[in-house]
Amino acid sequence: MLTRKKVQNSILLFFGIFLLINIISSRFFFRLDYTADQRYSLSKATKNILSSLQEPITITAYFSEDLPPDIEKVRQDFRDLLVEYSSYSNGQIVYDFVNPIESQETEMQAQQSGIRPIMINVREKDQMKQQKAYLGALIQMGDKKETIPFIQPGAAMEYDLSSNIKKLSVTQKPKIALLQGDGEPKLSELNQLHQKLSIMYDIEPVTWSDTSGIPAEYKTLIIIAPKDTVPTNYFHYLDDFLSRGGRIIIALNRVDIDYSQGGVGKAVYTGFSDWLKAKGIEVEKNFVTDASCGSVTVPQQVGGFRINTNVKFPYFPAITSFTKHPVTEGLETVLLQFASPIKLLPKDSSVVMYPLLTTSGKSGVQAPPVYFDVSKNWTQSDFGLSNLPVGVVVEGKISGNTDSKMIVFSNGNFVVNGEGQQARNMPDDNINLMVNAVDWLSDDTGLIDLRTKGVSSRPIDATLQDSTKSFLKYLNFLLPLILIILYGIFRFQNRKRIRNKLMNTSYVQETK
Repeated sequence: MLTRKKVQNSILLFFGIFLLINIISSRFFFRLDYTADQRYSLSKATKNILSSLQEPITITAYFSEDLPPDIEKVRQDFRDLLVEYSSYSNGQIVYDFVNPIESQETEMQAQQSGIRPIMINVREKDQMKQQKAYLGALIQMGDKKETIPFIQPGAAMEYDLSSNIKKLSVTQKPKIALLQGDGEPKLSELNQLHQKLSIMYDIEPVTWSDTSGIPAEYKTLIIIAPKDTVPTNYFHYLDDFLSRGGRIIIALNRVDIDYSQGGVGKAVYTGFSDWLKAKGIEVEKNFVTDASCGSVTVPQQVGGFRINTNVKFPYFPAITSFTKHPVTEGLETVLLQFASPIKLLPKDSSVVMYPLLTTSGKSGVQAPPVYFDVSKNWTQSDFGLSNLPVGVVVEGKISGNTDSKMIVFSNGNFVVNGEGQQARNMPDDNINLMVNAVDWLSDDTGLIDLRTKGVSSRPIDATLQDSTKSFLKYLNFLLPLILIILYGIFRFQNRKRIRNKLMNTSYVQETK
């Protein structure tokens, strides 16, 4: 029999347990993640960054309210992410959500922080209208600030957040060496690449030295488009660097255009090709041609006018075929200029080699000298080859007994901006490819794996019949309701059966 005291004790016990659960959950964050892409789980790289924080970081999320459901989900996902960051950082991450449209002052604060509004389509009373919205965040540590101007739906939120936190918290950037002295482009000629790399690394020019070679303070060495012949004895510095576990990127021009001879395509020799061949990587002295290619601007006389026309130029292969790898994740098209095919000739089972970039299914090669004809009518017979490697990865004991890594591209011009009036912007994916390569070789935290971690879409197969699509759509909507109704019917029938059984049971009182 329930007494008043028992009821009071039960209520107090319930609230006590509820309060204890809340206290524990505020200190320890726990969530089960059964998604295929682990979208709700923090990576090891992020946890390492958060656990090593020495100073508190404040994150101000500027998000508009009353957004459409698909946009509102971005806000909720970002909030959930910040809850986890705060939990794993032992309170070093402090966050706040601000609605910039709430007042003119908060909107001005958002814009001064580098967060600009975007226009989104909103349906209201069966009409479409555009609405201003903010979806960004300001990350601060002391006097230092970083901004995420716009958080896209399905974007790699964790990478944006973790990489910006690392930028603020890193006390000493890793050093990257850029080889100079053999006709390579100067740092000032690599403006786009320098801007992106300097966020996470210190890029320092180095030259060959007869006494020390490549200093041990550098983890990665970048070699881009050397032009001059390198003395053979210098290459033992590269072997020594690899034997210490160093990493190397070589973007080598094995062929190029010689403007001094009227624009003839010729072979280029620097000595690097011999050194690479000894490692089992042969960069051939041939021009790659590809039906999937970039264009060159050609002036043409039309009537009394002189106009510039873009003409397809197969010597500029547009690479869209990438091996699944952290270096190539998220890339769409990389445009090379006068590339060469690469042959892999493994000589040691302890060294792993594989292509990273390949040409399209309609490719070819031409041996120098090549006299370029932009008006040439290219045919299928010119593209009798396919999937020629133009970028490769080498891992293992390349030199000595220590594991190291190397990436080789058969073109060195794809990241060179140039200087002065000759300066030009390179496609973003060209720069991203080189930055990804440096990250993969230099950053052991694993941040590069987060660059494309986003929400994977799982749409209905487009090849299904419309009737099948409709069936699946309504089944997805109605099945939970049907299951609830069936459970209710089962529960009702079961309770009715028990009640009837109790009513039909006769109780006889024994007498003594």
